[in-house]
Amino acid sequence: MSARTLFDKVWDLHSVGTLPSGQTQLFIGLHLIHEVTSPQAFAMLRERGLKVLFPERTVATVDHIVPTENQGRPFADVLAEEMMQALENSSKEFGIRFYNIGSGNQGIVHVIAPEQGLTQPGMTVACGDSHTSTHGAFGAIAFGIGTSQVRDVLASQTLALSKLKVRKIEVNGSLPPGVYPKDVILHIIRKLGVKGGVGYAYEYAGTTFEQMSMEGRMTVCNMSIEGGARCGYVNPDQVTFDYLKGKDFAPKGADWDQAVAWWNSIRSDDDAVYDDVVRFEAADIAPTVTWGITPGQGIAVNETIPIPESLPETERAIAQQAYEYMQLTPGTEIQGTKVDVCFIGSCTNGRLTDLREAAKFAQGHHVAEGVKAFVVPGSERVKQEAEAEGLDQVFVEAGFEWREPGCSMCLAMNPDKLQGSQISASSSNRNFKGRQGSSTGRTLLMSPAMVVAAAVKGAVADVRELMV
Repeated sequence: MSARTLFDKVWDLHSVGTLPSGQTQLFIGLHLIHEVTSPQAFAMLRERGLKVLFPERTVATVDHIVPTENQGRPFADVLAEEMMQALENSSKEFGIRFYNIGSGNQGIVHVIAPEQGLTQPGMTVACGDSHTSTHGAFGAIAFGIGTSQVRDVLASQTLALSKLKVRKIEVNGSLPPGVYPKDVILHIIRKLGVKGGVGYAYEYAGTTFEQMSMEGRMTVCNMSIEGGARCGYVNPDQVTFDYLKGKDFAPKGADWDQAVAWWNSIRSDDDAVYDDVVRFEAADIAPTVTWGITPGQGIAVNETIPIPESLPETERAIAQQAYEYMQLTPGTEIQGTKVDVCFIGSCTNGRLTDLREAAKFAQGHHVAEGVKAFVVPGSERVKQEAEAEGLDQVFVEAGFEWREPGCSMCLAMNPDKLQGSQISASSSNRNFKGRQGSSTGRTLLMSPAMVVAAAVKGAVADVRELMV
């Protein structure tokens, strides 16, 4: 047998057959659904008189449209209330586990599945959300899918997919102070491009990832899609097992020992063959900020916004759009750019360790006058745990608002939106035009710690300056 990657092993284990199109019919072990992409899928099932084939393999929650201030029902937004009711009714009708607001388990779909141990190594995971690649941090193969594919998984527990190539992205060394997993993935996307991963699965390897926490790995895998990759993953190791042990849905007793042995067996072989290998050094990565309208338009906080002549010719047209939309001048420093709103949260950076790290820098400081800053925990569990540690008080005393769990301003399908041409320092994953709720609103992506630095200074700042 030829040496294989984890991707090869998991793909082969879940292959049901080859379709006439040449695609693989892939069995999906865990299907996650939320209120935005599922109502139409359930409607399609009803039209065809179909049932959910394996309801026990589907888990539902609400995140995209839920308000993070007043979560009383009915919601003020009529459409949001309709979507809520649709998921509530469909989950009950088809016998699907549903984590509603107030259950203690509700939250962003890519936060709740890992924290409960639903996501495990060797799984195939699908969800009607582009950032499903998050779950690859566990050594799973996870795909974001569209509404018609949500229907397909509900009805057949399978997806029709073409097998991907695998690129190994190796990062070695310890991250410098003030540099976080968010900076690592922004750096990778900057170097490889937003289309560099098209047709690939990204395998993240090297000593940097070995030293990284599970929550850090989730941040990196979360944004694989922003680099064009269909999914991204890290091979399971002791860090993975320590995180999973004792979780609600993790194996127990003798089953745990068997599971760990199997999880170790699916790691990429030492002599696995990759379609491409790229290497980076952690020492070369600095606190990173995006200046443009794609996650690939990022620079170190102490760099200047690139001039057109310094960019490859293929990138100059989109750069010109970015200059105009962002109202930023090529050749000027990004540091010192005024911000209006500072947002900490999202499926990228709304976990407990993100909030802990941000709180370290908020302690003893205060949000600058005229800046709106708020923190949105990724789940009800994260909120409860953060409050038990007193993190909420740290943020409130520093001038941040402390909110209820939800996707919030990451995509603004809820009341949390930018106004006019406000500039946002955001720990989320996308800086597309209009992404945060205003057609002229501007987004600068950065780590949660960097968001705190921006909130305190009232402008883009180097978090290393807040370190004592």
